[in-house]
Amino acid sequence: MQKRKKSVFPGGVHPTDGFDKALSMDSAVQPYCPETVTILSEQSFGGKCSFLVSPGDHIKKGQLIEKPEAFVAAPLHASVSGKVLEIKEVQEQGRSIMACIVQKETDPEVNTELSYYKGAADISNISSQEILTGIRDGGLTGMGGAGFPTHKKYETDKTITDLLINGAECEPFLTCDYRLMLENGYALLNGVRILLKASGASKAYVCLEDNKPLAAENLNKILAEMTASGLMGQEENIEIKVLPTKYPQGGERQLIQAVLGREVPMGGLPADSAVIVSNVSTAKAAADMLLGGRPLTERIVTVTGAVKNPGNFLVPVGTSAKELIQLCGGVTVSENRVIAGGPMTGPCVANNWNGETELFHVTKNTSGILILPEPGFEEQPCIRCSGCESVCPAGLVPYKIEFALLDEDYDLCEKLYASECIACGCCSYICPARRELSVRTRAARDIVKQRIRERAVKKS
Repeated sequence: MQKRKKSVFPGGVHPTDGFDKALSMDSAVQPYCPETVTILSEQSFGGKCSFLVSPGDHIKKGQLIEKPEAFVAAPLHASVSGKVLEIKEVQEQGRSIMACIVQKETDPEVNTELSYYKGAADISNISSQEILTGIRDGGLTGMGGAGFPTHKKYETDKTITDLLINGAECEPFLTCDYRLMLENGYALLNGVRILLKASGASKAYVCLEDNKPLAAENLNKILAEMTASGLMGQEENIEIKVLPTKYPQGGERQLIQAVLGREVPMGGLPADSAVIVSNVSTAKAAADMLLGGRPLTERIVTVTGAVKNPGNFLVPVGTSAKELIQLCGGVTVSENRVIAGGPMTGPCVANNWNGETELFHVTKNTSGILILPEPGFEEQPCIRCSGCESVCPAGLVPYKIEFALLDEDYDLCEKLYASECIACGCCSYICPARRELSVRTRAARDIVKQRIRERAVKKS
């Protein structure tokens, strides 16, 4: 019997045996462009932008159409060439958000030879400041998590020693990053080189789990070729790091702990541990912007679960989730849950969806659309088994935080360190009583963080 590799972060779970990834991991990425896109003014929660275009305007793909208004927002560009039909308020996952609706028009793109997709690029003449400007103006964001603007991570005043490029893709069912590592390895590694230069770090690690051996083999082969080309400088120290498969291996704090043996201080950011973490898709987007002059307007999305033909699709920002599910042949179970993202962290956007109503639209950080059969479970009283405590990667006691939240005892929530919840969903997954622990612990986290911010404002 093969001995399982020891994990180096506490807690965690093994949600599946691999059947989930197998649904779509062999499905090559298919480009798809809808006739109409709905580009939201908020690509991530709180990341509000204001429009620079009006109904009737004709816009080109890549044109700047929204400027950021919030700290957590990045510039937004047209994802297709076409005519602006409307700018109006739409309902998106229970919230009212302004959106720009664009009808695609025929605009043949000039076929440019993207050499950085086929070999090592010469980045010696690109300065760190040019890279920072490029990733800011290109609207790059984290494409595997909350969608935080990428340039803000790299503009830190902290000394950075290590750069982690996150390709763990530990979330069940999702395979968009896996396909990117297989199909766009050169562009990805050229992007890693660019981000390494921007960070000032001495080494970059491209991190993935050991359930993706073909991706690791592909990246190691490409890295060897790029190194032999002579276009990579001696300071470009890059390693492909294979880690044990365990959820949430791809969490920022867990990844830092697994690769570098460092812990991010409570209330701190990775930069406080001299690290920057970026997703593999973000790294590839950096290459597209700095080497190809193409801002972030599209991404790969996994559509999987209870659909007829699961797959991976390269789509413009603003593509309808309903349309992508129809492209996969539709849902195969009438009693279902539609999830935006993966099953552990993604929000449920519809129950028993009939295939007719609109669901949501793809944003820069939409990694997947998942259909699961309705489990039919109901919450039961907590039995104090402490299972949630044993699997929490942050070392919290979720059931105690839940009790405190339900009692509106926010002082106790703070004493229980609810602010450190990473919303990974391990507690809900393991709970035999089917308690909504993740939802409530995350709610407690947000309340505690808001209280901390308010106290800081009063002191200042």
